Amino acid sequence: MDSRISLEKLKSYFWNSAVLLRTHIDAGAYKQYIFPLLFFKRISDVYDEECEAVMQEYEDEEALLFSESHRFDIPNGSHWRDVRNATEDVGNAITAAFKSIELANSEKLGGIFGEGSWTNKNRLPDKLLKDLIEHFSSLTLSIKNCPEDELGQGYEYLIRQFADDSGHTAQEFYTNRTVVHLMTEMLRPEPGETIYDPTCGSAGMLISAIAHLKSQGKEWRNVKPYGQEINFLTSSIARMNLFLHGVKDFEIANADTLLNPAFIKDGELMTFDMIVANPPYSISQWNRDAFASDKHGRNFLGTPPQGRADYAFLQHILKSLDPNTGRCAILFPLGVLFRNEESSLREKLISLDLVECVIGLGKNLFYNSPMEACIVICRSKKEPRRKGLILLINAVNDVTRKNAQSYLEDSHIKKIADAYSHYEDIEGFAKVIRIDDARQNDFSLSIPLYVRKAPRVEEMDGRSVAEHVTAWQDTAFDAQMALAELNLMLDNINCEQDSSFVQGMGKCVQD
Repeated sequence: MDSRISLEKLKSYFWNSAVLLRTHIDAGAYKQYIFPLLFFKRISDVYDEECEAVMQEYEDEEALLFSESHRFDIPNGSHWRDVRNATEDVGNAITAAFKSIELANSEKLGGIFGEGSWTNKNRLPDKLLKDLIEHFSSLTLSIKNCPEDELGQGYEYLIRQFADDSGHTAQEFYTNRTVVHLMTEMLRPEPGETIYDPTCGSAGMLISAIAHLKSQGKEWRNVKPYGQEINFLTSSIARMNLFLHGVKDFEIANADTLLNPAFIKDGELMTFDMIVANPPYSISQWNRDAFASDKHGRNFLGTPPQGRADYAFLQHILKSLDPNTGRCAILFPLGVLFRNEESSLREKLISLDLVECVIGLGKNLFYNSPMEACIVICRSKKEPRRKGLILLINAVNDVTRKNAQSYLEDSHIKKIADAYSHYEDIEGFAKVIRIDDARQNDFSLSIPLYVRKAPRVEEMDGRSVAEHVTAWQDTAFDAQMALAELNLMLDNINCEQDSSFVQGMGKCVQD
């Protein structure tokens, strides 16, 4: 019997489908099979729901044939129930249904089901596929039972679970959503804008922008998201994700953003109101020579070193900003703020007055990596009071870790977003610097250079000068004793080849 599905029931339903695949395929490959089946089930159930609504209104079966009656066309023999009725060669039945649906909806769904090895019976025997299909058949994923927002939340949950379970593949398609919410909160999308992610993964950042508008009660259907993703499967997941969240007007391209930017108009890069991105960190496998002579002028700051493409992505994003309304938030490794090999590019970037804010984030916010990262916010046109200035925010301590997961709480997001909005100094947390200040530090944006952490009262040392001197003398004595023990050990080493070197070491330590 059809009924409204709770979010918890939906999450359990999704995850139990993945449990069925355990021991059969690697965890990193779950998404290749679960997401297409889930999408197939959803569009089949919605198709049935649409048919029921048409019959109630027109009581005429011919009305079912009108294309405007359906979001997607499900050809005869390609419905979920047709595949469910297959008793053998189930993989062939799935593949045939997918190809038929893609062909019938080529403009919207071409290639969306990916290239899974459905007919490989060694990997996916008929019994396993039947078990999966029966599991998904246990619930009806109509819009009445499962509205788009709730289905989207369940889908995001599954993406996150796959990131947890699939190890090193996680960063390809999933960025910590609390960090994404922070980036969206700081850029504040508006109705009617264009939003772009050049390395969109599963489209989580684009969906976050839509969700922000929904939460504000603002019109979101006239916002058009654009995304590009180099991994074919991940780009398919992104398209499914947007459809399942109720977004109908979008463009997701599958290609290498640096080598073949997908969104071109009149021979020039398209520009966008808002750009959010988490480019792959410091990749070394990219075509540097092609970028050095880029026909779109994306090397206006210079050509980045071969071992680090971060500034290549940054320049692509900056060239893709609308000259009047353009703003971006980019998640980068912390090194982009101070690495020597990129100093000349950073100097030009800062001198052009494009950087508006830099936020240093805490550790462990990214899957399988304890690294710290930063968010760089740039604008094509700063408001007058911010021209010639850069706000640096030290948020390394504003992170919560629980159950082996690190995340930003709502209070952290609000604290950082408020600091960005006010654009003022906050002792130990935020500092507004001038471009000249950066110049005096060789254009380094290393946050600790400018934001000094204020000591807490309980951390302040209340000892007298005499007590400090005594403590220093005790420490010096301990060091002398340790040095004497080290020299004794060195004297006992009998290796002639190393004797002169070891004695030299001992003398250096004494000096």
